[in-house]
Amino acid sequence: MNTTRRSRLLFVGAIMLGLIGLMFLSVDPQVQYTVDEVMDSPEEFSSEEVNIRGIVKNESIDNSSSTFLLQGSESKILVSFAMIAVPDGFEEGRMIAVKGNLIQDGEMWIIDAKEIQTGCPSKYETE
Repeated sequence: MNTTRRSRLLFVGAIMLGLIGLMFLSVDPQVQYTVDEVMDSPEEFSSEEVNIRGIVKNESIDNSSSTFLLQGSESKILVSFAMIAVPDGFEEGRMIAVKGNLIQDGEMWIIDAKEIQTGCPSKYETE
């Protein structure tokens, strides 16, 4: 009887370890790039969804065309947010992360946003 219980526990433990292993294999870590990293060679990022962070450039939000400029230290990129809802805390001068597809329109690169994430405002405000 003790052997049966032990073998069941080992069997359940092995299944649990297998499921945990599968969970870690199926989770694809999302790499977040800066605007400058992406704009150094945008062609490398154009074939897949990109997760990019930067600061919303002051006076760049255009609600009529649903676009804004995301800036890094040296580069800027136009972001189209026409198909998504804008989260709370989205404002000019704030650091945000944008997930979407990078597409080329003539000489200009545009991110067609699928998701915009803002940080917790209290985390960045000084007292």
